[in-house]
Amino acid sequence: MAEPGARSIWLIADDYGFSPGVSETIRALLEAGRLSGTGCMTLFDDWSNEAGALSTIGGPFAVGMHLTLTDFPALSTGRTMPDLKRLLGNAEADAIMSEADAQLARFREAFGRDPDFIDGHQHVHFLPPVRQWLIQRFADVPSDKRPWLRGAPTLRAAPALVKAKIVVARLLARNFDAEMRRHGFNVEGPLCGFYDWRRPGAFARALDLFIDKAPNGAVVMCHPGTVDAVLRSRDVFTDARNEERDALASEAFPLRLQSAGLVLKRAAS
Repeated sequence: MAEPGARSIWLIADDYGFSPGVSETIRALLEAGRLSGTGCMTLFDDWSNEAGALSTIGGPFAVGMHLTLTDFPALSTGRTMPDLKRLLGNAEADAIMSEADAQLARFREAFGRDPDFIDGHQHVHFLPPVRQWLIQRFADVPSDKRPWLRGAPTLRAAPALVKAKIVVARLLARNFDAEMRRHGFNVEGPLCGFYDWRRPGAFARALDLFIDKAPNGAVVMCHPGTVDAVLRSRDVFTDARNEERDALASEAFPLRLQSAGLVLKRAAS
């Protein structure tokens, strides 16, 4: 049990539903109590199977929606969505809102409720049309019943090699926290978890930094998985997911949290 006043963070695994190996790994880590929750990608054909498997495990973890607006066939149209650069250059509000509605409907169909939280693949939840969608879609929902939102990134607890990337994400998130709180949302954060996943062994070093330096209440994103053919067909972020899995599943991880006086936040029961 956490000591009163202990520093705590959300440790959230992105990309549940991305591939069988990613989803199975996240479920195992949730069952072991190594994560605070996971964000779900609901747009792939095998979503219903992965949602069903997640529903069979219990625990005080958060299950959110990882809104995805880039690179993959849209639920709403079947057409491949643009890459992030093209999306930022031509963010069509109606198309974005329709796709967000479709992905939310799939989450609700699977779990019979709204997500515990909403964030975005490649941070797309910071985009102005998504902000407007959130405000409109949850306008009639009491503030304490709404999904919480992942807030803007911080440069604290950031490895030096990724600070430029964080600055770009911070620009995308400009005024997000204040705007969404003004409209009655709970915004959790700041966001940590950036690291250079292209460098072998980088996650273990970054994890030590997150554990020691992440601000109280931070949301630390992670991307554990087991690489499979489906993942390789969908993403370039592959082998580092195995490294994240091994670090978070290790016997050393909970001991490291304890030594730093850090506890993982849990979803309300």
